Amino acid sequence: MRRGDDVAAVVTNGLNADTTVHWHGLLIPGELDGGPHQIIAPGATWRPTLPIRQPAATLLYHSHVHGLTAEQVYSGLAGALLVTDDEEQGLGLPSEYGVDDLPLLIQDRQFENGRLVMPGGMMVAMQGRRGDTILVNGAVNPLAAVPNRLVRLRLVNASNARIYELSFSDRRSFHWIGTEGGLLEHAVALEAITLAPGQRAELLVDFTDGRSASLVTAADTNSSMMGGMGMMGRGARRTDAAAPATVLRFEPRPLGQARASGVVPTLLASRTGPDASKAVRRRRLSLNMGMGGMMGSGSGGGGLTINGKPFDMNRIDETVKLGSTEIWEVSGEMMRHPIHIHGVHFDVLTRGGGQPDVLDQGPRDTVLVKEPVELLIRFDQPAKSAPFMYHCHILEHEDNGMMGQFSVA
Repeated sequence: MRRGDDVAAVVTNGLNADTTVHWHGLLIPGELDGGPHQIIAPGATWRPTLPIRQPAATLLYHSHVHGLTAEQVYSGLAGALLVTDDEEQGLGLPSEYGVDDLPLLIQDRQFENGRLVMPGGMMVAMQGRRGDTILVNGAVNPLAAVPNRLVRLRLVNASNARIYELSFSDRRSFHWIGTEGGLLEHAVALEAITLAPGQRAELLVDFTDGRSASLVTAADTNSSMMGGMGMMGRGARRTDAAAPATVLRFEPRPLGQARASGVVPTLLASRTGPDASKAVRRRRLSLNMGMGGMMGSGSGGGGLTINGKPFDMNRIDETVKLGSTEIWEVSGEMMRHPIHIHGVHFDVLTRGGGQPDVLDQGPRDTVLVKEPVELLIRFDQPAKSAPFMYHCHILEHEDNGMMGQFSVA
């Protein structure tokens, strides 16, 4: 999609259950957002026209029907969306789709005898579904043939719960150039990057040395205290071994003529973020994990709440003025939670009372919280007839009550 386009989407539900399609990261009005209120019944078709008015970015789409989001995403209802614009195209970045510009949708799944297994039970509700097999773009044990030059990787964490701690097997460095809301102002040289569910990261990796390398992930240690209580649940397995797991293997080869400059630009994007001095209100959100949540399932919520309240489709939790700027302080209990806020991009002001982490920079729509994190948000999209959501992007937490909704008018 291109900035300035009005995209006529056609979404037909071929399932036997209700579904929705949420355009995660698109800055569009609430009635187009594809959240729990935009239900598509079995056999029905939804035809929203999406106004694309935001900078180039890597986005995603996925099911967001309340109570079934985790199951439907785990079963395959997720994909990548790319937005481009003139400014991005003028940078000389790798841009040949599928050659030196690779969207990579990362997911983990559990299989038995070649068939997808849907783990359930108490631990799954608390920890989220974690698989023993990592897929990239739906492929098991994938291999990417890449040109022996600078390559752009658009990483999308479309897993239900797993946090990836990504690096290369040969410890090569790379340049981080973009996050959920688009390009960073300047590239950041890194050797590892964290990617939580719902997050995206764009990397430039230099393969001119011709050496093979693998993108690997460290063990996901994110769990609540319930993980050690033996409450594994139906079909669940402990899947995080100590050794790094291979995500994707790269084999550099001479592949065609380079269209890109082969140089990491000094300046990627000029951006004027929200002005903290204009914040008119401060709100606090606490992502709660009470013991009661272990005994429930579905949309009942139990102990999985925000500010002690499980999600209620009929309750507006926050009311925001259109065009206003606010500071939201978000914290999480017992484990790290990826908080996602619909309809906005935000800046991280502080983390744990101090400076943000290196990986907090840029325009965001999803960020990990445990210690209190202050988010600076400007609300430029209306959500009066249909509210926006804010929720934990561990999808089992979302389905079981760790979600709220807000109107913007």
